[in-house]
Amino acid sequence: MAKLALAGIAFFVVLLLLIGGSAIAVVQAVFGSSAQRTSCIPVGATGTPTAGYGSEEIGHAATIVAVGKQMNVPEKGWVIAITTAITESRLRNLTYGDRDSVGLFQQRPSQGWGSVDQIMNPNYSSEQFYWHLLALPNWQSMTVAEAAQTVQRSGFSDRYAQFEPVARQIVAAVHGAACTTSGTGDCDAIQAPTPAATAAITYACSQRGLPYVWGGDGPDGGHDGFDCSGLTKAAYGAAGVPLPRTAHTQYKAGPQVPLNEPLLPGDLVFYGTPARIHHVGLYIGNGKMINAPTFGHPVQIDDYRSPGDDYAGATRPSFSE
Repeated sequence: MAKLALAGIAFFVVLLLLIGGSAIAVVQAVFGSSAQRTSCIPVGATGTPTAGYGSEEIGHAATIVAVGKQMNVPEKGWVIAITTAITESRLRNLTYGDRDSVGLFQQRPSQGWGSVDQIMNPNYSSEQFYWHLLALPNWQSMTVAEAAQTVQRSGFSDRYAQFEPVARQIVAAVHGAACTTSGTGDCDAIQAPTPAATAAITYACSQRGLPYVWGGDGPDGGHDGFDCSGLTKAAYGAAGVPLPRTAHTQYKAGPQVPLNEPLLPGDLVFYGTPARIHHVGLYIGNGKMINAPTFGHPVQIDDYRSPGDDYAGATRPSFSE
């Protein structure tokens, strides 16, 4: 919300040549962002203490494995993820760590892993770990420790190997875990008024976690991420509804939603003044919007209103079909 406050095989060959955020963005664009679109609750695992870890820690392990399954990550990937989480946090969802590291994997907001709130969500942090793993060329031919170190870039690269055996025990104990949805996630069970609004929200939700890029039109536009109006334009473009490129021109395109009329999922919400709109988000219901806020903050869900914001109104392009 900072901006609001401040005013085939050949494909895989190409994919494996990409590095860093670009590779992750391409993988997400092709395969979707499943764990971010749902609230993943592990079922089929008892949570019984295993290998010296308590029920809370085993529950986190079950979530990591369940997210990996949902993303179609092979079993070796689960072992790598559990080994990493044991090494970094002992499978505890820590609110502290070295510098700004937090969460199960001790991911750092300053290094582009997401906001603190996002990283503290085990589903999100697990998915981010797997995206980084899948972006590594030949990760399946690496040792578990080598793959973990390559993702984490730890200053203590010799730590991971010692926890591989216990990680394998834990994976064996929770392998029956699967993802189910709670139906209460911000992107779950959207009831938009038109097919176009539903398609736009679905698209935008699938981009969660991609970085803010000034002038960014997302992976389909050849960029690693989005700026605010690039996201809304791409979302409605996926629904077959063309929008202008900038937040200001999108606001002017209308049609305007009367200020005394309730918002509907799919409405575009704007910030600034009618003479100078500087931000736009896509309203998804329940007082929430999905948006690309500003530098250092990825595509994410925020409250569409906050104290002191400069909300300017909304338009309803979903009704322009």
